[in-house]
Amino acid sequence: MSKLGNLGARLHRGEIGYDFVGNRKIWYGISILITITAILGLTVRGLNMGIEFKGGAVFTTPSTSVSISQAEQYAESASGHQAVVQKLGGGELRIQISDVDTDKSDEIKNALSKDLNIPTDQIAADLVGPSWGDQIANKAWQGLAIFMILVVIYLAIAFEWRMAIAALVALIHDITITVGIYALVGFEVTPGTVIGLLTILGYSLYDTVVVFDSLKEQTKDLTKQTRWTYSDVANQSINSTLVRSINTTVVALLPVAGLLFIGGGVLGAGTLNDISLSLFVGLAAGAYSSIFIATPLVADLKEREPQMKALRKRVMAKRAQAAAEEEYAEARSAHGHDDDDPQDASAAVVGPRSRGRGRPSGKRR
Repeated sequence: MSKLGNLGARLHRGEIGYDFVGNRKIWYGISILITITAILGLTVRGLNMGIEFKGGAVFTTPSTSVSISQAEQYAESASGHQAVVQKLGGGELRIQISDVDTDKSDEIKNALSKDLNIPTDQIAADLVGPSWGDQIANKAWQGLAIFMILVVIYLAIAFEWRMAIAALVALIHDITITVGIYALVGFEVTPGTVIGLLTILGYSLYDTVVVFDSLKEQTKDLTKQTRWTYSDVANQSINSTLVRSINTTVVALLPVAGLLFIGGGVLGAGTLNDISLSLFVGLAAGAYSSIFIATPLVADLKEREPQMKALRKRVMAKRAQAAAEEEYAEARSAHGHDDDDPQDASAAVVGPRSRGRGRPSGKRR
């Protein structure tokens, strides 16, 4: 068995583990810090909305030797607006200019034809109205809202409302971080970005549901025992599925990283960045929130229930009694007493002694 497989087996059996729930305040603090940074980036820099949302013109040229930087200068000089230029696979140029109407596009097309030394009829011009972008944005918000509502309803029915709330918080956490990264990096937001954003919600929810399913199974009849609290079982559920979550996340991140760093960075296929960055950031944030946010938050909510509070008191009392007995036994062993002496062993019991049949009560003689 591989080392990773052996580690996963030991985690599943509870032989080793990390106290995720016990250290939840640390992870809450880290998440709050990351979220604040993302919100600041979104507030200060804002999102670089694509032409599909703002409206404008897209000019596509045939193969040319003009560099991207030169084409950007020509486009900005002709339009008076910032231009985004991409080099396509066959050497063609795709020039995007926002806030351009039909009359202005003809002037820009003629200016580009002269600067790039390309006949006007060989430059394709496509206009996108801002109203179309508004429709896309509205549809995206509607899709996101419907998805969130269905997730909450499903989790409330399949598990319970506390798990539904925790999953919703984790999803909002993932969306906020992903949108904030887009604002900080300055990548263009396109319909592909929206698709990627909706996709990562499914991945995030998958990891969360896996842990919740394990937690639901292990907490059946939990109040009938006095060995574990709800937080203990929640922590064990995270550890038992930890290696599985890491494996699925890494396997999902590898092809996305190829799209982002090789396709978008090395090959210059800028259109791949639209969806790959949202997938990459969202998958990483989803794996983090499933482990460090969702389940610890469920434990926090459950520990507020009266029956779970009573269970914690019983468990803590039993552990204190066991610790006292162990301390007493170690003290006797250090002084060389024989623990097999019945009378000595009876003194080690913490609390009132039960009166056995045939044993007299009162003082020992």
